[in-house]
Amino acid sequence: MDNLKEQVDMNHGIARFIESLLRLLLPAPGCHRSPEPPSSMSSVDAPTRPLPRGPVLRGEDIGLVRPYLVAFEQRQEERRQRGRRRALWLAVHGVDVGPCLIHGMEVTA
Repeated sequence: MDNLKEQVDMNHGIARFIESLLRLLLPAPGCHRSPEPPSSMSSVDAPTRPLPRGPVLRGEDIGLVRPYLVAFEQRQEERRQRGRRRALWLAVHGVDVGPCLIHGMEVTA
């Protein structure tokens, strides 16, 4: 019987500890404001600026593109440029590495 009583007391101690911990960490329940707004702070309308008049831009009209798409296209263009430069350098040294197919017909070097 003593064992059961000690276990119940320990469970209550753990519950009290968790409850106090939650009170520190979580916000208080309910609304702690007075029912009437303070008289010194009256609602003042904020000055409004007119909206700028100009063309309304649609999503299709704006040139925003995902950066990874731009980077991919740049890498492709750099790769093609490198290939053209390599072919030109090899041609200067007497090596023909041109295309094997021109207008659908096979070309031999």
